[in-house]
Formats: sequence, structure tokens, C-alpha cells
Amino acid sequence: MLTIRLLGPPVIERDGRPARSPRGRKAWALLGYVLLAERPPSRRRLAELLFADADDPLGALRWTLAELRRALGITFVLSGDPVVTAFGDEVMVDVHLPTEEFADPAPLLDLHGELLEGLHLAASPEFESWLLVERHRVSATVEARLRQAAVALLAGGNAEDAIAYAARAVARNPLEQGNHELLVRSLVATGDRTAALRQVAMCEDTLRRELGVEASATLREAATAGSGSPMTLPLSGRAAASSQLDAGRAAIAAGAVDAGLQCLRRAVAEAAACRDTALHGRALAALGGALVHALRGRDEEGSVVLHEAILLATRAGDRATAVTAHRELGFVEVQAGRRKTAESWLAKAQALAETHEELAAVLGVRGMNASDLGDYPAAFAHLEESVERAGHCADHRQQAWSLSLLGRAHLLRAERSQAAAALERSLELVHSQRWMAFLPWPQTLRAELDLYAGDHDGAADGLEQAWTLACQLNDPCWEGMAARGLGLLNTDRGDHVAATVWLTEAAVRSNRVTDRYQWVHAHVLDSAITVSLDHDEPDRARPLVATLASLAARCDMRELVVRAHLHRFRLGDESALASARLLGADIDNPALSRLLAGSEPTPDNSDDALPYSAISHATPRSRRADRP
Repeated sequence: MLTIRLLGPPVIERDGRPARSPRGRKAWALLGYVLLAERPPSRRRLAELLFADADDPLGALRWTLAELRRALGITFVLSGDPVVTAFGDEVMVDVHLPTEEFADPAPLLDLHGELLEGLHLAASPEFESWLLVERHRVSATVEARLRQAAVALLAGGNAEDAIAYAARAVARNPLEQGNHELLVRSLVATGDRTAALRQVAMCEDTLRRELGVEASATLREAATAGSGSPMTLPLSGRAAASSQLDAGRAAIAAGAVDAGLQCLRRAVAEAAACRDTALHGRALAALGGALVHALRGRDEEGSVVLHEAILLATRAGDRATAVTAHRELGFVEVQAGRRKTAESWLAKAQALAETHEELAAVLGVRGMNASDLGDYPAAFAHLEESVERAGHCADHRQQAWSLSLLGRAHLLRAERSQAAAALERSLELVHSQRWMAFLPWPQTLRAELDLYAGDHDGAADGLEQAWTLACQLNDPCWEGMAARGLGLLNTDRGDHVAATVWLTEAAVRSNRVTDRYQWVHAHVLDSAITVSLDHDEPDRARPLVATLASLAARCDMRELVVRAHLHRFRLGDESALASARLLGADIDNPALSRLLAGSEPTPDNSDDALPYSAISHATPRSRRADRP
């Protein structure tokens, strides 16, 4: 067995022992790039990327490919144009493990270090930019799979084994409270509350010291309570469990969240007591969905509950409940920016789904994930089918939800007539359904279209209404989106002071919960940076650019990665534009393509940068509250 390890210091192993390594740093750089590229790269592209400083770039590439084949001991790989790997089952590549499905997650515990650790090519700035983004993305992918393994083990009653995976997730990203909370829940499940409280204190100290923020209450609650325990004594029997389940669903739908959760917890406890596996699974799915949708900061608890629901639904042969739980887990991962695990859950949900209603909901979330990723063709395909299927079964809320995301995608591409059509239909359905908990989202996007059309009064009315309702709903994503819109409105009115206040508020609001919708936060940062640079405030923009670049890379938001590089170019990094073009080459967005190809912003923030500003304002994003 040949093993290629690119995490940590790169090495080739044969039957578990280190083998001959290829000569030269560029050989490792080339191998890493080819193995991680979405599609086989051409020889010309590789030569330009890594060997532009050589007298004969294509000749240097040929020598390096031959050197890699000698080191690997395989003559038929890394050949052709474009260059393909063509590795068989006898070769294991560690960076591919987190994207593969396997029954035993133990190999994840062998993944250490960052991608191509210690490798730097100062003479190849485009490669350096690619490597920085990939290091963030790969690390986040490994972290996501570690979390997934920990949650699955915890839900399956193997808390002792879950601890190792949760602890490794904490080690990879100690600034993510959710990782600490997952470890705390695993420790509590083993009965070790002392260690759980110690982990709580460690997390609190880390967040306070590194980020200057306090941990949320859910972290300490995780050390003292189980997710399925009722808050009051349950009633008795299957009929009581069904009654509590119905009452809990009704209360959640009516907005009585606390009462609804109490009913659902009672339903879970009573269904478990009467050993009704199918009812227990349905109650857990309802409780998990409520924790994910109705409360802020409860996604970790909700994920564990949903995993339990899948286990019981599978045992009982309850396909419909399994579809719901898989979809909800996919939604959690989409919001967190964990693309691969999101797509895995959603693909399983779609494979199980049979009805128009089920498929419409799953496709809506898949469209959301594709849009966040920057894959617009896939997003349009999923969302349009979702709207169509929701129409067949008269699921008007799902129609409104998917239409709003369809409108967002068109707006991101500066296709404003198509965006207006989708958003107006979404708003019609929202009003007809009296779905006030969802109204701020399409209302904010529609107001942004008014802003682009120069209708300041119309935009102000929509944004102010959205802001007021978002605050009443206490929804951080709605608040962040509405505040961002008000910031852009004040920018267009020429009130930069008010604009800065609103955009700062938007950044705070969109980031105030642990289970935030990462894409909304990144979108707000992008707008705040643009406005700062347009008003010649590089010191305000620079730290925001660093945050955006890291966040977008970790959450695989490819268009926002490109935009972060364009911001860096405006700040004076001359190599950033070429990197942006490399990273944005495969993104099918006409607005972004025009920006990269024709409207080249200048580092001195002169008037030549105005086309960039105009396009950059044509970019909204999404939210979190009422999810299908």
C-alpha cells in the first residue's frame, strides 16, 4: 500500500514506512495542486503557476512530473494533458479521506497538521494564494468530519469513543464554541461531569482571551442537562406521547417556543418509556428540528437529537422521519459552511425522499448550499425544481423559501429583472401565508433592488420594516441583513457616518450566536470592506479583509474568497488580482466575470475603482430563522 500524506510535513509511505521523497519543494507543490484540483489542470496552467521563473517552464514541468513518478514508483500516473493522477485502490491520499464515506471513522484520527506544512514558494504568489485558501478549506473539512463522527458516536450511545473525535475537533479549531460544546456533551454522557466543567472553563477562558467574547449559556447548560430529558414529569402511555408531540409541534408553529420544547421533551421521554421506536424517532426528529430552527445556539444539541432520530427511524423503517432528520442535519451543515458533510446528508435525504413535499424541501436546501458555494448552475437547477415540486403539493411556504433563494442568486449575478420576479412572488406567498417570521428576508432583498434602481424612499420603507420585525423576532441573520441594507442605503445617500454605524451593527448582529449562518456574516463583512475602501479607510478595511478571507476559505464560499482577494488588491497587494482570477475562473457569475476581466480596481482607491464598487454592491446573501 502506497500512502501520500499531504497533511503535516509531506511524505510518501510504502507499507507504513517512509519512502523516497521527490526532490524539490515544487514537486510537492505540483503533487498537492493536481490531487486537490476539482478537474485535471492543463500543462500550460501548471507551468504558469509553478515554473514561470524557469527558462523552459514546460520543460521544468516535465522533469518534475517524471521525478514524482520515480518517487511514487508508478510509471503511468501524472501523465497526459490535462494532467491526471489515475491512482488506483493501492494508493491512499490522506487529504481525500475526509470526503470519503467509510464505516469506521478511525482513519480521521490519523490526520494531523496543515496542508503541505512548511511549504512556501515566494516566487509563485498565485500558488501561495491557492495554498492559503486550500489550507483553510481542507482543515475545515477535516474538522467537519471529526464533528460528524463524534455526533454519530454520541447519538449511538458510544460517548466514550466520541470523546477522541470531539477533542480532535477542538484541537483543530479551539475558537469554535460548538466544538467545545460537543466535547462537553460527550464527557457528560460518560458521567465525567468534572472533566466537562473543566472543558467549559477552558473554552470560556479561550474565547475571552483570544476573541474578547463570552461563551454563550448553552455551553454551561451542556454540562448540566441531557437533551432528551423532560423539564417536568411526563404523562403516561403512547397516547400521551402522541398528544405531547402534536401539542409541541403546534406550539412551535405558533411561536410559543419554550412551551413547545417542553411538550416535545415530554413526548421523547414518554415514547422511550413505552418503547415505541417509531414514535420515539418522530418525537426526536421534531425536537431536533425545533432546536435547530426555533432557538439560537442550539444546533449542537439539535444535531445529536437528529442523529438519534435517524437511528430509530431506520430501525423502525420510518422512511419519512429519516428524510426529515437527514435534511435537517444537512441544513445545520449548510449554515455552518461545512459543504461536504452538508451535501452528504442532503444526498441521502434526496435518495430516501419520494413525495413532492419531501423533494421540494431537500432540493431547496441543496440549492442554498450550491449558491453559498458559488455553483450557480447547480443552485438554479435545485431551486427551480424545488419551486415546481412545492407548487404541485401546494406547499406555499416552501415555494416562498426557495423563490427567495432563487431571487438572491439572480441578485448576486446582477440579473435584477429575474431577481425581482422571484422575490415579488416570494413576498406574495409570504403575505398570503402570514409567515411573519420569514418576511424580513425577502423584504430586505426586494428593498435592495429598490436601492439599485435609485428608489431611496422605497428601499428605506422596506429596510426599516425588515429591521423592526427582525429585532422583534430576535433573529440575528435577519437583523444583520437589514442593518447591512440600511448601511448601503446611507452610503448611497452620502451619509458615511451613518453607513459605518449600520454596517458595524450588521457585523455584530450577524455574528452574535454560535450557530450563525456563516454566509450572512461573510456577506456583511464584504459590504463593510467595500464601503470602507470606497471612502479611503484602509485601516478599517484591513482587519475585516483578513477575517473575510479566512472565513470564506474555511466555509468554502468561493465567490467571497475571490472578493477577499480583490479587496487585498485595492489595499495594495499587486499579486492579489491574478490570484483572484485564478480562484474565480470556474465561477459562473457574469457580474464577477466582468469585474475580474474588465473593471480592474486600482490599489490607490482612485476613481478608476468606481466600477468595482458598483458591481460589489450587487451582492446580497441569506439568513437563518424559519427554515423548511
